[in-house]
Amino acid sequence: MQTVGIRRVDRLLAEYGESHQNRWNKLIHWIAVPVIVWTMVALLWVIPFPFRVGTDALPVNWATLALLLAQVYWFSLSWSLGLGLLMYSVFLLQLTFLLEQDATRPLWQSALAVFVAAWILQFVGHAIEGKRPSFFKDLQFLLVGPAWLMSFIYRSLGLRY
Repeated sequence: MQTVGIRRVDRLLAEYGESHQNRWNKLIHWIAVPVIVWTMVALLWVIPFPFRVGTDALPVNWATLALLLAQVYWFSLSWSLGLGLLMYSVFLLQLTFLLEQDATRPLWQSALAVFVAAWILQFVGHAIEGKRPSFFKDLQFLLVGPAWLMSFIYRSLGLRY
């Protein structure tokens, strides 16, 4: 692929898109990627943090720190995509907080079960596609996936990323 004059974000999104051409695989990714991101937030949320910082509604914990690092990456790709993903990240943190408050079982149990199911679904999608997941080539594609989906939302709204 020719990369001269192409923004890094465009190159990464195009490369990610190469293994996501099949409509069923795309549909599966629209479901599984946001779910996997949430499960990672939830699993990190429940790991004990060495000290209490922040508020009850938005504490500083392993989940918020991981999302902060992800945000640095996403903003380095594109300020506008980073902003959209920041809104998504805040939503995930609030959702996790609320789910933990109302949980009938430990949050980690639900998150782990959903995590496994979503990854199975992802691999089914790639089996249908006939291509390996992009992150097998480069782990940064685990963070490119949410940006790839956000780029579709931006395009559908007529926004530049």
